[in-house]
Amino acid sequence: MRSARKQRQAGVTLIELMIAITLVAAISTGMLMAMRTSLITLEKVDARLQSNRRVMGAEQILARQIGGLMPVMGDCAGSGGAVGRFPVFNGTAQTLHLVSSYSLSEGARGYPHVLEFQVIPADGGGWRLIVNEYLYGGPASTIPFCLNGVFLPVQAKPESFVLADRLAYCRFLYRQRIPGAPAAGAWETIWSDISLPAAVRIEMEPLRPDPAQLPLVNVTVPIHITREVGSAYADTL
Repeated sequence: MRSARKQRQAGVTLIELMIAITLVAAISTGMLMAMRTSLITLEKVDARLQSNRRVMGAEQILARQIGGLMPVMGDCAGSGGAVGRFPVFNGTAQTLHLVSSYSLSEGARGYPHVLEFQVIPADGGGWRLIVNEYLYGGPASTIPFCLNGVFLPVQAKPESFVLADRLAYCRFLYRQRIPGAPAAGAWETIWSDISLPAAVRIEMEPLRPDPAQLPLVNVTVPIHITREVGSAYADTL
């Protein structure tokens, strides 16, 4: 009789079951909150890493594209349909035209391309640095970009590559070449000479600096080509 009563009293009460369910729910909630916090942290770290990669990538692209400069002449349409020849390297504080052996589409082993750099207004305020690329097929291929000796302003296109965005300012500077004193030349905001500058500098500043991200820095690319742009090559055996 006593053993049957003990068997009926053995088991889990409703209060014990509710306590167990509450504990399991609390532990599950804590684990979910920890996982959510970890995922948010991972997204922030990944976004910061991607931003840093974009900054480093933009600096490397600018150095390679401008460093691959080719000293060539281009045809330019004039009034009355006349065509003149001008150096393709032509720049202002907001635009830069040149022919480079390095392009984003084909790298350093592809065909030369006409590069158009432009500083344009960005969505939401600030400025944006873009570049357009066109296949260079000789002097005649530059006619669409030049009129009366002046290169036309760059127009943003869907295929334009954004090198830097949300900038407080961005400008191009060109260093005068002084023989025997490469560091003595002054920096100019406009370059239209037939000779090439000693260096090109791109000054940039983020619109909203973030101490947690890699900051944008000024990019200075030296131009090691010293030959005159208009002179012809003479091949010898």
